Amino acid sequence: MSKTGVMICGHGSRSQAAVDEFAVLAEKLPAYLPDDWMVEYGYLEFANPVIRDGLDRLRDAGCDRILAVPGMLFAAMHAKNDIPSVLNTYAKTNGIEVNYGRELGVDPKMVAAAGARIQEAVDRANAELGDLPLSETCLVVIGRGASDPDANGNVSKVARMLWEGMGFGWCEVGYSGVTFPLVEPCLSHVAKLGYKRVIVFPYFLFTGILIDRIYGFTDQVAAEHPQISFVKAGYLNDHPKVLETFAERITEQVGEVPPPNCATCKYRVQLLGFEDEVGLPQESHHHHVEGQGASAPGSNVEDCSLCDTFCTGECRLVMAEEGNHHHHHHHHDGHDHGHDHAHGHSHGHDHGHDHHHHPYPHADHPHGPRSVRKT
Repeated sequence: MSKTGVMICGHGSRSQAAVDEFAVLAEKLPAYLPDDWMVEYGYLEFANPVIRDGLDRLRDAGCDRILAVPGMLFAAMHAKNDIPSVLNTYAKTNGIEVNYGRELGVDPKMVAAAGARIQEAVDRANAELGDLPLSETCLVVIGRGASDPDANGNVSKVARMLWEGMGFGWCEVGYSGVTFPLVEPCLSHVAKLGYKRVIVFPYFLFTGILIDRIYGFTDQVAAEHPQISFVKAGYLNDHPKVLETFAERITEQVGEVPPPNCATCKYRVQLLGFEDEVGLPQESHHHHVEGQGASAPGSNVEDCSLCDTFCTGECRLVMAEEGNHHHHHHHHDGHDHGHDHAHGHSHGHDHGHDHHHHPYPHADHPHGPRSVRKT
């Protein structure tokens, strides 16, 4: 008899609270799946258990078919390259079937979960500050930010669906890192629009350093514009609609025609501005931080001379200037797929430790990472 195992592949974080929240979600997921399916989880970097540990537990329990999914909102480098590389290597080494499903993506259930978190913030603001029509309120959606326009574009699509679905007066989109605009320039722009109330919603699954960054910059901009009420909405976390979407991404893999993952992948097709990334080697960039533990050095702002009350991400600029291509410090928290057979864009696997990420073409955008520098 075939035994099915489910592997939830998380990014991992130096924030213990983020790791704990991911574990809670994974523990709640079996209630949404067939009773005889075993569920495990693991992390790509920083936190334990690592993905390989979860796969070992499934294999030791007798699972001969594993359905893996990225525990991520959208598909960028981690979901398209790093996780599939780990899964494919494990499948080949251990002679076990590992299938790989889609990321959560743009889905009506995810939009509903996001809408619920935003509505909670609106209700709280109305109770504390007085009623204000949504048509007189500005919504700001903050995504993870990636070097992949596919993932960044999906944040904008979700934002539009929330804006139009709920009827806000205006909506802007910002990102916590990598791309543009970052949180501060985004909110500073919003402050010029004339709205008296701004709802700031992090489209993230879990807490962590990046959530602290989003809320930190929100407080900073709010202090500069006391005439505007900036209201911080909660992130998605384990909303029931999020759990339903995770379950669907798992069960759809055993359907008659499993949906393809990464339909607009910059590694498969030429996208404007990223044409030279088609067919880049498929490899994981996280061996050096795998399983370090959430309490590893660099896990809090006290370890950083560049930050005060929250991580701004300025250390990324410093390391880039020093020629360090890994860019892993306390800012590289994540929250923004098995390849070859599971992802299918025919990456090579010639991989040494002296690797580096493909350069993001807009790394010097004035509203991107360099915006955190004030001197």
